Amino acid sequence: MNRYGRIGLIFLVILVACTPQTHSVTPNATSQAGGSVLILATTTSTQDSGLLDVLIPRFEAQSGYQVKTVAVGSGQALKMGEEGNADVLLVHSPQAEEAFMQAGWGKDRVRVMHNDFVLLGPPSDPAQIRGLDVATALRTIAEKGVLFVSRGDNSGTHALELSLWRRLNLDPQGQPWYLETGQGMGATLMVAAEKQAYTLSDRGTFLAYRDRIGLEILVEGDKELQNIYHVITVNPERWPQVNYAGAVALMTFLIHPETQKIIASFGVEQYGQPLFFPDAGQP
Repeated sequence: MNRYGRIGLIFLVILVACTPQTHSVTPNATSQAGGSVLILATTTSTQDSGLLDVLIPRFEAQSGYQVKTVAVGSGQALKMGEEGNADVLLVHSPQAEEAFMQAGWGKDRVRVMHNDFVLLGPPSDPAQIRGLDVATALRTIAEKGVLFVSRGDNSGTHALELSLWRRLNLDPQGQPWYLETGQGMGATLMVAAEKQAYTLSDRGTFLAYRDRIGLEILVEGDKELQNIYHVITVNPERWPQVNYAGAVALMTFLIHPETQKIIASFGVEQYGQPLFFPDAGQP
């Protein structure tokens, strides 16, 4: 079964119906999507924040490509790239990304933007963690046994959360105060709000959901909470069928000065602050 079949029958029907079957993209990469369809595997945070709703239509209008966005956790997005089921990735799990590149699954990797993670909780703050550093806050939550909701989905957010617990020599999984949703950031925020629990979120998705959930930022600003996004093209030498030309076009678009200006201003009008900060050209 080809890569579109593994994504799902509906996805395959859309691709077959909308695009021709063969087209030369580059001398070494022929896209099964006819060169016009581009599969972007990205994080739920870029989707839930609304950023892609602004950027993707602009890219499609400028480039002529039709983008099929699959919003999953960073781990799943990287797995899609490893299996040749995506052309380009927009993810935020640096250690996993570096392993992906070292294994030869990625061709190009460039920094696009950043925001940060924040530790959220109900205004009543039952564990009394407001203003603490993130390590002390998490240890306090564990010691007091106050409910913490985790994405539990192998996303970049989940990977960071687990790394923070490991630094404390704590394993929360299986504890009665620890709940894993197995879902994206938006859905996890809704669960945390319903249960008046603590959770770790990227700032962008929190701001997009703030008015619906009633949770507050209780811990922020730690160096460990920086959240960096990279765009990665899937290596056509590993998967000749990927749309490498389209992937490079999207990568170039994301780091273009005009796009970076859009990223810098996204969210300011609605939330009073940007949801992301442009990083093109940063190492």
